[in-house]
Amino acid sequence: MGQPQHPLPPAAVPEAPTARHLGDLGRADERWQVFLETRSQGRAVAGRVHFMQGDTTRSSAWILLEWSEQEVLHRFNEFSAVELWRLVESLG
Repeated sequence: MGQPQHPLPPAAVPEAPTARHLGDLGRADERWQVFLETRSQGRAVAGRVHFMQGDTTRSSAWILLEWSEQEVLHRFNEFSAVELWRLVESLG
C-alpha cells in the first residue's frame, strides 16, 4: 500500500475542540502537535497553548492576553522553538 497523497489532518484537542493547529514541534524522534486556543475574557482575548503527542496532551494556563485574537496569534508567533520546548517540558 502506498503513502497517502495528502497528510492526515491533525487530531483535535479533546479538551479544546476549537483550538487551531499551528504546526509541529520536533526534535530528534520526539514530535508534538501545537495548538492555540483562544477565548473572550471581558473586552480582551486570552490564549493558551496545547501540545499533543499520541494520546498525551499537555496544556498551559491562559498565558496570553491581548485585545484581539489576531494579537494573541501574533504574540504566540513570537515564541521561539526553544521557548516552546521549555514550555512543553515544564508541563510534563
